[in-house]
Amino acid sequence: MIAEITGLDYLKLKKGQRFAYKFKRFFSLIPTFFKNLGIKIGLFFKNLGLGIYHWFKDLVLTFIHGDWKTKVSYIIMGFGSIARGQILRGILFLGFEILFIVYMIMWGGYHLGKLGSLGMYYEATITNPDGSVVYGVNSFNVLLYGVLTIFFIIALIYTWNLNIKQNRINEQIIADEKRLATAKDDLRAVVDKDFHKTLLALPSIGIFIFTLLPIFFMILVAFTSYDKNHMPPMNLFGWVGFDNFSQLFTWSAGGNNFAMTFGQILLWTIVWAFFATFTNYFLGMMVAMLINKKGIKFKKLWRTILVLSIAIPQFISLLYIREMFQTDGIINNFIASLGGKPIDFWGDPWLARITVIVINIWIGIPYLMLVTTGILMNIPADLYESANIDGASPWQQYSKITLPYMLFVTGPYLLTSFTGNMNNFNVIYLLTGGGPKDINMASSANGSTDLLITWLFNLAVSNSDYKLAAVIGIMVFIVVAILSLIVYNLIPSTRNEEEFQ
Repeated sequence: MIAEITGLDYLKLKKGQRFAYKFKRFFSLIPTFFKNLGIKIGLFFKNLGLGIYHWFKDLVLTFIHGDWKTKVSYIIMGFGSIARGQILRGILFLGFEILFIVYMIMWGGYHLGKLGSLGMYYEATITNPDGSVVYGVNSFNVLLYGVLTIFFIIALIYTWNLNIKQNRINEQIIADEKRLATAKDDLRAVVDKDFHKTLLALPSIGIFIFTLLPIFFMILVAFTSYDKNHMPPMNLFGWVGFDNFSQLFTWSAGGNNFAMTFGQILLWTIVWAFFATFTNYFLGMMVAMLINKKGIKFKKLWRTILVLSIAIPQFISLLYIREMFQTDGIINNFIASLGGKPIDFWGDPWLARITVIVINIWIGIPYLMLVTTGILMNIPADLYESANIDGASPWQQYSKITLPYMLFVTGPYLLTSFTGNMNNFNVIYLLTGGGPKDINMASSANGSTDLLITWLFNLAVSNSDYKLAAVIGIMVFIVVAILSLIVYNLIPSTRNEEEFQ
C-alpha cells in the first residue's frame, strides 16, 4: 500500500500527479478491500449462526417454561391467543395455518415434490388416438408453484415464530398482572398506532407478487433448459446447472460464439450509456446557461419550444424520426435533391450507433435544461461577482464554480441516468430494433445497436430462448450493480459535503 499523504500535500500536487496518486492508491487498496470483504462475510455467517442458535434456544425455553396453552400453540397456531381471550389474533394465526395446509394438499405438496426434476421423469401432455388431450406434468407450473410454495413455507415459519413469541409476551403480561390487548384494541391500533403497517401491507404484497417472485423465478430459469425446444406442456424442461452460463462465457470457434457476442454488446452498452448520459448532461447544462444568460430575450419562448419536445410521446416521435432517416426518407430525399448519394443510416453498424446517440441528444437536452435551470438559479451570485473581481475567465468560473456545484447537486441524477441508459429499451428498439443485424454474432437475435436489455428481449420473444435470456438478465443486474457502486463512490455528492454547506 502506498503512503497516504495529507490534504495539504495533495492540493500541492499537479493534476497529473493527483491522477497518478489516485490510480496507484486504488490498486493498492484492492487487497485490503478483499480482506475486509472476507472478514465481513465471515462475520455475517457467524452472526447468522448465532442468530439461529438463539432462536432455537428461545423456542426450547419457551416450550419448557410455558403453560399448556403455549405448548398447544406449537401445533395449533393461535390456540393460546384464543384461550386467553384474544379471539381476533388467534383466528388470524389459525386461519393462516389452515390456508397453508389446504394449499399444500391441493397444489403446494404436488409441485414441491416434483421441483427437483421439474417433471422431466413424468408424463407430459398426451394426445390420444381419438383426439382427446390428457394434460400431464407442466414444468413451468412446477417451477412457478414450487417457488411460491418455498416462499409460503418461509412465511409460515415466520408466522409460526410470531405466534410463539406472542404467547411468550402474553404470559409475561399476565405474570405482571397487566391487561391483555382485546380485539377492539387491535382494531384501533390498525387505524392508529400501526396505521403505517396497514398502508404498507398492500404495496408490500404487490412488490412480492409482481417484483420479488418474478426475479427469483427468472434466476431459477437460468439454470434450466427452458427454450423453444422445451416448451411445456408438450415438451418439458429440466435443470441443467451452470450449462447456460458456460454457453455464454465459453469461447468457441464456431458460429455460436455467445462469449464474443456478449462482450461486444456489453462494450457497446457501456459506450452508449456513457455518451447518452454525459452528452445530454453537459449540452443540456449549456443550453440552460445560454437561456439564463443576461441579455437573452424571449427566454420563456425558448424554454417552451424545448418543453414541447417532451410533451410528444416518444413512441410517436421516435418512430417518425426512424422513418425520416430511412434510405427513402426525408433526409435522404433532401440529400438526393442536392445531387448527393443516399446515406444508409440504419444499414451501416457504426453510422447507426452514431445516429442513435445524436438522436438521443435531441431527446435528452430538454429534460436536462429543465433540471439544471433551477439549480443554476440557486448558485450564489456573490461567487461569480468575487470571481469577476479576481479576473477569472468564463471557463474558470464554469470549471471552478458552476460545474462542481452542479455535479454535487445532480450527482444522484447522473447515477440514475447512467443506469437508466444501460437499460434504455425505448430509444434503441423504436429506432433500430437492435439492427443492423450482424452475421458474425451468435444468432439472428443480435444486432449492432443492441443493448443487453434489447438482446434479452429478442432472445425471449424472437428466439424463445428463455434460459439464455434469464442468464443475460442476471448479467445485466450484476453489471449495472457494479458500475452503480463505482459511480456512486466517485460522485461528489457522497464526498466533500462540507464544501457545499
